[in-house]
Amino acid sequence: MQSVPAWARALAAAWFGVLATIALVAAPAAFATLARADAGRYVARVFGLEAWTSLTIALLLLFVEQRRARAVADAGRGSVMSGATLMLLGTVFCTVLTRFGIEPMMSAARSGEGAWSFGALHAASTALYGLKALLVLVLAWRWQRQAASDEEPPTRGPAS
Repeated sequence: MQSVPAWARALAAAWFGVLATIALVAAPAAFATLARADAGRYVARVFGLEAWTSLTIALLLLFVEQRRARAVADAGRGSVMSGATLMLLGTVFCTVLTRFGIEPMMSAARSGEGAWSFGALHAASTALYGLKALLVLVLAWRWQRQAASDEEPPTRGPAS
C-alpha cells in the first residue's frame, strides 16, 4: 500500500503537538497569570490563529491524502473516501463550526445576548477542540503505523 510522505506524517504529528500545547499550556498559563478579561482576549486571539493554522494544515494534508487514496483506488485496493479523508474533513468541520459559529455566539453571550449561555458555548467549543485534537492524534498514529508496516520486510513462512 502507498504510504503518506514522511513530511506529511511529521506535519500531522506537529499539528497535534500545537493543539495539545495550546490546550494544556498556553490557555491555562494565560488564565493563571493575566487578569481574566486580558487572558480571555489573549486566548481568543491564540485560538483564532490556531483555527487558520488548522484549516491550512487540514487542507494541505487532505490534498496529500486524496492523491494517495486515488492511487490506491486506481490500483483496485481501496476507495478515494478513506478513513484519513474522513478524519481530515472532521477536523475542518470542528474548526469551521467553532471559529465561525460558536465563537461569534460566545462574544454575544458575553454581552448578555443570544439564547445560549457563555458556559454552554464554551463547553461546546471545548468539546469540538478536543474532538479535533483526537482526530489529528489518530490520523498521525495511523499514518505512522501504516508507514512502519509498509517498511517491514515480508516474513517467510516455514519451508515445506
